[in-house]
Parts: sequence; C-alpha cells; structure tokens
Amino acid sequence: MSPVLSGLLLQFTAIALFVGLDTVTKLLTVDYPVPQIVFMRFVFHTLLVALALRLATGRLPWRSRAPGLEAVRSLCLLVANGLVVLAFSYIPLADAAAVTFASPIFTAGLAALLLGEVVGPRRWLGIGIGMVGVLIALRPPFLTGEMPHPALFLPLGTAAFFAAYQILTRKLSEVDSPSTIILHTGLAAGAVSGLVQPFVWQDPTAWAWGLMALAGVFGLSGHYLLVLAYSRAPASILAPMTYTQLIWATLSSALVFGDMPDGWMLLGAGVITAGGIIAGLPARRRPG
Repeated sequence: MSPVLSGLLLQFTAIALFVGLDTVTKLLTVDYPVPQIVFMRFVFHTLLVALALRLATGRLPWRSRAPGLEAVRSLCLLVANGLVVLAFSYIPLADAAAVTFASPIFTAGLAALLLGEVVGPRRWLGIGIGMVGVLIALRPPFLTGEMPHPALFLPLGTAAFFAAYQILTRKLSEVDSPSTIILHTGLAAGAVSGLVQPFVWQDPTAWAWGLMALAGVFGLSGHYLLVLAYSRAPASILAPMTYTQLIWATLSSALVFGDMPDGWMLLGAGVITAGGIIAGLPARRRPG
C-alpha cells in the first residue's frame, strides 16, 4: 500500500472517530458547561495517551524539538473544540459538521502558503465546489428567506482553527515522532482550559464520567491516526477527506438525537460530496 493511500485510510478512520467524539460531547452539553466538557476531554486524552505510551514503550517521550509549535497546535485545537461544542448546544450535529467543511479550503490554502505544497487548479475547483455546498448548508436568507441560526457560524471558526491545527500537525511530523506529537496534543489545551474550572465546575454523575472517558478515547484514537496520516501524505491531499464526516454526522444526528436533515442540508451535502470527490481524485501523471 502506498504512503498516500495509507494516509487517506487513516484520515478516513480518524474522521469517523471524531464524529463519535462529537456525538458524546453533544450528549454532555445538555447538563454541563462547555468549558468543563472541553477541559475533561483534554484531561482524559492526556491521561490515556500517557498510560498507553508508558505501557507500550516504558517511557514518556515529552521532549519536543519544537515545544512552542506544539503548544500553539494544542491551543488551536482548544479553540476549535470550544467553538464547536458551543454550537452543539444550539444546532444539530450534522448541521455543525456541514459548516466545518470549510476547513479543507483553509487547510489547502495554508498548505500552499506555509508548507509549499502544490495545490493544482482541479483541486482548488473541487474545494471551491465544496465551499458552495457549505454556503447552501448555512441556509443564507437569499436562498431560504429566513435568517440562519447564529450558532451556525461558530463552526466556521472551528474550521479555521482546525485547519491551522492540521497544518501544524504536518509541520511537526517532520521534527517530532507521532508519540511526542500526540502526547503534546492536550497539554497546553488542558492547562489553559483548567484555569476557568473553579468558576464553572459541576460534579459529574457516574454516567457523565463514563461519557467523558469515552470522549477521551475517541479523541486520543482519532488524533493519533491523524498524526500518522499527516506523516504519510500531503495536507492538501488529506484535507478533502474531511468531507466524509458528513456521512457519519448525519447518521449520528438522526439515530442518536432524532434530528433529520432538511432539504437545504441534503442539497448542501450533495454539493459538498461532489466537490470532495473532485478534489480528492489523484493527479494525472504526464506521459514520459
């Protein structure tokens, strides 16, 4: 299996795990404040990573060749998580997922600017088509005649910060091992979000503790696979795989929360999928 293909498969699996994380998180937003949910997600992530690495290797690879970048990457993920968890309090899971599909265009642009990756016209076309689908999913007034819920715009911020997180993941994979990167993922985020806990903390029930631990497992597994994916394939190729999140998010939204997507959501999803297919097709090799 080629490195690029293995990277795509790892990214696909990671996206499915992230939807599991989002599902558990949305369940928790009913009874617990957003800062506490985000904090506990990173606490369990870090504890589980440390335990797994200790058992597997007998050591904890804390030392990074770029600790500043590791901290910035972790904080980007903190902001991305905080915005999308806040959105879950107001809108269906699938709607939030559709809006976060703006992330691939941010990732592709940053990959071209910061990593020097070549993003050809066809891939830009596919990502642009996907963005049209995102616009449809946002249900702008000139299409529906109604104002969209303000919370629909929160995942746009998630998309931007998650794109920065992905680019930094790709950059750090050149200097740090996957174990070091995944260990640092929750450190800065957990430390910063922990500062506000004395003001928002609510004692969780046993059921809530279980959900928080499960969120940590999903987050740990997803981000570890993401790190592996970005060590094997360029960011601009992996970014369109984000569109597959819509499949899992729509199923979860309908089966777990009973939120069926409306016509605008389905139309936007179709356009997004078409864009993702165009952007994800392998580049043609010139003869000779």
